[in-house]
Amino acid sequence: MNTPMTMNEFDAVVIGGSYAGLSAALQLARARRKVLVVDAGQRRNRFASDSHGFLTRDGQPAAAIAAEGRANVAAYPNVAWHDALALDARFDADGFVVDLDGAGSVRGQRLVLATGVRDELPPIDGLAERWGKSVFHCPYCHGYELDEGRIGVLASGPLSVHQAQMLPHWGQVTLFTNGVCPLDAAQRADLAQRGVTLDETPVARLAGHATVVLADGRQEAMAGLFTFGRLHMASPIAERLGCAFEDGPLGRYIRTDEGRQTSVPGVFAGGDAMRAASSVALAVADGAMAGVGAHRSLLFGLSPAQH
Repeated sequence: MNTPMTMNEFDAVVIGGSYAGLSAALQLARARRKVLVVDAGQRRNRFASDSHGFLTRDGQPAAAIAAEGRANVAAYPNVAWHDALALDARFDADGFVVDLDGAGSVRGQRLVLATGVRDELPPIDGLAERWGKSVFHCPYCHGYELDEGRIGVLASGPLSVHQAQMLPHWGQVTLFTNGVCPLDAAQRADLAQRGVTLDETPVARLAGHATVVLADGRQEAMAGLFTFGRLHMASPIAERLGCAFEDGPLGRYIRTDEGRQTSVPGVFAGGDAMRAASSVALAVADGAMAGVGAHRSLLFGLSPAQH
């Protein structure tokens, strides 16, 4: 249930209520700070049924982990919620003002950005509806369940070679180059040494569970498929605040220091928006560090801006 607010004051406003945001809010709540969590309910892994690789929660439904995390945080009476978007945020003399969809504005002395990323998937017919179900991006999250079966890599660019090099530990790999992944002699030799099969026929579409339908009419049934998409910030707030970014292999991410403070003093970040690699376990760890960093800055003052 949303909390009615008209310029309410908080020690920290956490923008994003998935794994990183909940983890940050938990640290701040346990430090007895007054916290607002702003959550539009768009977890990046909402397309996947189960989550793997997170200690004590391996193989559990991703939505259930998030719901249990929210219940943990909601048990603290010093935490409030707004179940909609944060539209904008800006600095003023008393901290930060956050404009909320449908609820006016609130002020926080500190901000934690756990806003996540949006996946721009390769334009292959049939891929989007299989994303998170039989087409994945992270072998650590989904590779084991393919039971050492046939695994296809749908090339989206040069980084797909690296993905194909990794995956033979999880199954029998075919790299579908699809005209977007030219290979030199050294790469071809390396992939052959790893047992990776190359198929350079264009991909027409995906069918069935994870069948690759090729332009020449062949159909290659796979246990699962992996690919990379481009990553985009799910929210414009970090950019509007003036946070510095790093260029990663798949897109930009927010630059932070060891305490997860961004280049803007008082603004911290955690989760997929601030690292090139991603998983539930990493998001929870980053969120915890961002929450602790925000609390320590309330106690001891802000670190200088990064350049």
